[in-house]
Amino acid sequence: MTLNLPGFTHVYSGKVRDLYAPTLEDGTVRDDQVLLVASDRISAFDYVLDTPIPDKGAVLTKLSLWWFEQLGDLVPNHVLSTDVPAEVAGRAVLCQRLEMLPVECVARAYLTGGGLAEYQRDGTVSGVALPPGLVDGSRLPEPIFTPSTKADLGEHDEPIPYAEVERLVGSPRAAAARELTVRILQRGEAIAAERGVIIADTKVEFGIGADGGLVLADEVLTPDSSRFWPADQWEPGRAQPSYDKQFVRDWLLSPASGWDRNSGQAPPALPTEVVEQTRAKYLEAYERITGRSFG
Repeated sequence: MTLNLPGFTHVYSGKVRDLYAPTLEDGTVRDDQVLLVASDRISAFDYVLDTPIPDKGAVLTKLSLWWFEQLGDLVPNHVLSTDVPAEVAGRAVLCQRLEMLPVECVARAYLTGGGLAEYQRDGTVSGVALPPGLVDGSRLPEPIFTPSTKADLGEHDEPIPYAEVERLVGSPRAAAARELTVRILQRGEAIAAERGVIIADTKVEFGIGADGGLVLADEVLTPDSSRFWPADQWEPGRAQPSYDKQFVRDWLLSPASGWDRNSGQAPPALPTEVVEQTRAKYLEAYERITGRSFG
């Protein structure tokens, strides 16, 4: 659902975020800035669910802003101001409007998810060879860069080899994106470890700044873009408990949902208890990592 925001024109809606461009009194839409609004929508299995998660957009926004501060010496970010219309206060930021890299930049420190399936089949993740004997939840010898396509709404990101990133953006920019993605994960890991949280992997997005350098955009190190695990419950060889929307995924795949993932039908509405427990996971992630109260 788009909002009527005085002084702004809606330009795009993704799975979770809506973009609005500042608009001048004569109706001219600015092309150098964008208002990035994080909604309470939640997606799973490439579907945007009908049931929102209250406060989710505010959690993603506040946590990203906190991480942008922690990463400021590594990479510039797109935030211009948090002075936004009252209707979206707390869940929106005014940003630079950037030309975005056409790839998803992913770094992994642990083996799980889609990477696990490829490893079990080929011994690799996105073409990166890994040692034998790893299991679900194993820590990798060192973080690896595992880029993917940037899929349209309703489609699925697919892993691509590093050579394809070089073809798409050029070798110097590909190398910079790889280095920054891994360094962001490493910095995030170190900070989160002090709070008893494991960051298993993360996805980041970069735009191209005025000087041609990379600018960190969208969100960073949130429960939507990363896998957060409680460190005291980490046990390789099984699926790990998490602070993200895995709770929603697990319910959708359970008999209780009555949903067949392969049916082509959209998932059902989430029951109240799943909504409440998912909201609690997002808030716990924010409070545990930042040390701040969400309220």
